[in-house]
Amino acid sequence: MPSKIETIMTADESGAELVAFAKQKAEILAKNITRTQIRNIFSEVRQIEAAWPSSEARQRLTMLKPKLSYQRARIRRGDKDFQLNLENVLSDAIDSVNEAKNDETRDYRFNRFVDLFEAILAYHRA
Repeated sequence: MPSKIETIMTADESGAELVAFAKQKAEILAKNITRTQIRNIFSEVRQIEAAWPSSEARQRLTMLKPKLSYQRARIRRGDKDFQLNLENVLSDAIDSVNEAKNDETRDYRFNRFVDLFEAILAYHRA
């Protein structure tokens, strides 16, 4: 059975599952991650998006995983399980992008990754 992230990245054409999932994750994250912390990561995603689909952008996307881990390690307050949540969700989504078999699928999954992160950020702010 595919994971929730895999379903969102590959089989959620309407985006309804993505939105519901993002809302659920943002409610958890709002308790322990500041808007500045999440926006720092999102800024990097926007830069990657501007350079997509270059090989440099694909490399930067992969390198986002250690940055997420570093950001989580810097956060000293609250429950680490909540903070792991964002790292795990985005890392799984990055893996889904990287596992795509062709450029068209990779581009689609990357756009879903950006949509997912935008939705989490929007709900986090709300």
